[in-house]
Amino acid sequence: MMRRTLAAGFCLALAACGGNPKPQVPATPPAPAKVVAAAPQPPAPARPVPDPVASLIASSQNHFEAGETELKAGHLDKARQEFDRSVQVLLESPYGARTDGRMREHFDRLIDRINAYEMTALAQGDGFAEKRYEAAPIDELLKNATTFPAPTADALTQATVKADLEKNAHDIPIPEQPKIFSYVEVFQGRLRDYIQESLARGARYLPMIQSVFRAEGLPLDLAYIPIIESSFKTNAVSKASAKGPWQFMKPTAQEHGLKTDWFIDERSDPEKATVAAAKYLKTLSNMFDGDWNMVLAAYNGGPGRVSRAIKRSGIDDFWQLSATSKYLPHETREYVPLIMAAMIIGRNPAQYGFEAVAAEAQQYDKVALPRALDLRRLAEWAGTSVDEIQALNPELRRWTTPLKYPNYEVKVPSGTADRLSARLAEASPADFTALKWYTAKKGETLLTVARRFSVSRADVAEANNLTVKARLRPGQELIIPRAPATLLAARTERTAPTAVASRAIAEKAESPADAEPAQLTYRVKKGDTLFSIAQLFDTTVAKIKTWNRLSSNTIAPGARLKIFSSRSH
Repeated sequence: MMRRTLAAGFCLALAACGGNPKPQVPATPPAPAKVVAAAPQPPAPARPVPDPVASLIASSQNHFEAGETELKAGHLDKARQEFDRSVQVLLESPYGARTDGRMREHFDRLIDRINAYEMTALAQGDGFAEKRYEAAPIDELLKNATTFPAPTADALTQATVKADLEKNAHDIPIPEQPKIFSYVEVFQGRLRDYIQESLARGARYLPMIQSVFRAEGLPLDLAYIPIIESSFKTNAVSKASAKGPWQFMKPTAQEHGLKTDWFIDERSDPEKATVAAAKYLKTLSNMFDGDWNMVLAAYNGGPGRVSRAIKRSGIDDFWQLSATSKYLPHETREYVPLIMAAMIIGRNPAQYGFEAVAAEAQQYDKVALPRALDLRRLAEWAGTSVDEIQALNPELRRWTTPLKYPNYEVKVPSGTADRLSARLAEASPADFTALKWYTAKKGETLLTVARRFSVSRADVAEANNLTVKARLRPGQELIIPRAPATLLAARTERTAPTAVASRAIAEKAESPADAEPAQLTYRVKKGDTLFSIAQLFDTTVAKIKTWNRLSSNTIAPGARLKIFSSRSH
């Protein structure tokens, strides 16, 4: 039956195709087809509805994190913009910054974190705060050398050094002295990392140093003196206040043309300090008839002391003179072999197991500045970081270029000069460093002015190129070395510290009208006064004393003060 049905159906199809008008009716009707009910389809999953509050919080957080990144690079304007935007995203939302519990929690935490950055900035000082320095290695090296005598070098080290000296002639005669061998072995052992780091750091300066010394007709071996003096660190300062890669004392530096004032210290500038070092070494060479052993001894101990030692002993050979403790200090007797061991390794590091670092001269552009400029703003305009600006300009003692230096040339990364110059051309006077000026009144002294602004008399004197005992004349204009700018309040048109400005932003948020006054706890730091704290929080000394039940203006570092929002009092 099934076969006939299929055949009939097939014939029907053929008839239809062939156009036969006579229908073909099957003998028996086909069996009705089974209708199979379709399985119910599960409903399509509902598309998730974005959580608008979570999206706003995420957007706000992204701006805050971008601000942190910019802040670490020293880009003040961009950091401020990102921080402001992280708050503004919430304030502009149709939900209000404080209506939803999650937004309220995020908003409050956001304001606290931004304020924390700003408070830290205020505590660290402004653009007039002096940068930090590192301890010069020379102190520790000489201390160890005099406390723990270097052991006798083994036969292999002695043979290696002798062969090296015979094969590779130095332009300073280096004798086969046991102490020199000993220090070569010490440098290969416990001081290996120190020497390797010094060689790596010095690679960027050696081409310049050798060029200066070559022009002055000095032995190029002298270029390795900074290995021992400073490890080529531009910001190294010794216990005796010698500074820079060549460790100049201030009087010696000034005698050889280096400027040292409140804003700059050219002892830290590698090029300028190297030129001064070349002049000084030539002077010492003339004093000691080209005896480089005595020159190095004088570089450490002072020419007067070495001259007196020669006169008292009647000995003009350093190695004989240093064989006794009668004439030269222990440090000087160890200093000369230390330097010569550094010369040996510096000239041929691979021979002693050190990695040879290619000497590549430091590359940079120079741009003349019409006025003093905050380094953080300078870095942002040049498209680099504050760390890079400070590394290229180590002579700058503050976070600002110097005042009263017309067209001061600042170094910037190679290829950024045009960008910085274009930004300087369109800058307004308000974009440059904010200075606080004060006109002295009749009867005022440096001390009374310093007390008025809660700064030290020495800083006021030095910033104005005065002695601490200098008398002021009525009408005299003084720079007060404490600008109102903070790490974030880079715009000079802002009249209040950023910490206050941030609280003002917070006050725009929707909050109950009867909210309690905001209370902060401030920990007093060294140098704080009630006046400076009152300025910081936009309030008065009287109110701070009332809130904390203080009977005098004396406050101790570490004390905690209650501070209330100024709008509530």
